[in-house]
Amino acid sequence: MKIGLQHLNSYQVASIRILSAGLVMLPFGIKGWKKVPRNKIMTVIIAGLLGNFFPAFLYCIAETKIDSALTSILNALTPLCAIVIGIAFFKLAVTRQKIVGVVTGFIGLALLPIASEGAISFANIAYASFVLMATICYGTNVHVVSRHLTQLSSADIASVALSFFIPACISILVLTGFFDLPLAQHGFILSVAASFILGALGTALASVWFYTLVKTAGSIFASLVTYGIPFIAVLWGLIFGEPITVFEIGCLLIILAGVYIVNRKSQ
Repeated sequence: MKIGLQHLNSYQVASIRILSAGLVMLPFGIKGWKKVPRNKIMTVIIAGLLGNFFPAFLYCIAETKIDSALTSILNALTPLCAIVIGIAFFKLAVTRQKIVGVVTGFIGLALLPIASEGAISFANIAYASFVLMATICYGTNVHVVSRHLTQLSSADIASVALSFFIPACISILVLTGFFDLPLAQHGFILSVAASFILGALGTALASVWFYTLVKTAGSIFASLVTYGIPFIAVLWGLIFGEPITVFEIGCLLIILAGVYIVNRKSQ
C-alpha cells in the first residue's frame, strides 16, 4: 500500500487491488457463478464487501495519514471484534480461555512497537477510525462465512465476490482520473505493480486460504491471523538489514502464546 500510495491516491490503490484480485479469480468465478446457489449469491457478495472491498479502501485512506505500525496494532483488534460481534449478533459461545488467549496476543502486539527502536507517530489519530471500521468489517465477515457459507468452496466464495466488484473498480479508476495519469513513467509503473501484486496475492489467494481457515478452524481462531502481521514485518526488516531486539522477540513469543491459548483443547 505504501509503495502504491507514492504516486496514486488511496481510491486508485484500493481499486487496483480489488480489480487485480477479481481478474485473477475471474476464471474460477465463471464456474463459481454457476455453482453458487441463487439464494446464496447476496450473502457471498456481502462477505466480499466486508472481507475485501470496504477494508481495502478503509486501509488505504488510513495509510495516507497514520503509521503502518499503528495500523498493524489497530488491525489486531479484529479477534476482539469477532468475539464481541459474535456474542452480540451470532449467539457465539466463547470460553474464558479464548478471551484470555485473544487478549494475550493483543498485549504482545501492543508491546511490540514499544520494544522496537522506532517510535510510532500518533499524529492524525482520527484516521485510526478507518482501521477500526475495517476491523469491524472483518469481525463480522468471519461469522457471516462460518454461519452461512460453510457448504460452499472457498474458491467459489472468493471468486464470485471479487469478480462481482470488477465493474465498480474500473468505474472508480475512471472517475478518479487514473487513465489520464502518465502511467508509462517509472514511479507510476512501480505503484501500479505494487497495487496489483497486493491484490493478486494479498487479496485473491489470501481470501481463498482465509475462508478455508474460517470453515475448518472456526471464526475466532481464523481472526487470529492478524497477529501474524508482526512476524512478516520482522521478516521484511531482516531482509532489508533492520536489527531485531531481544524485547521484540519476547513480544512475538507473547503473541504466539496467545494463539496457543486460544487453540489449546480444554482439559
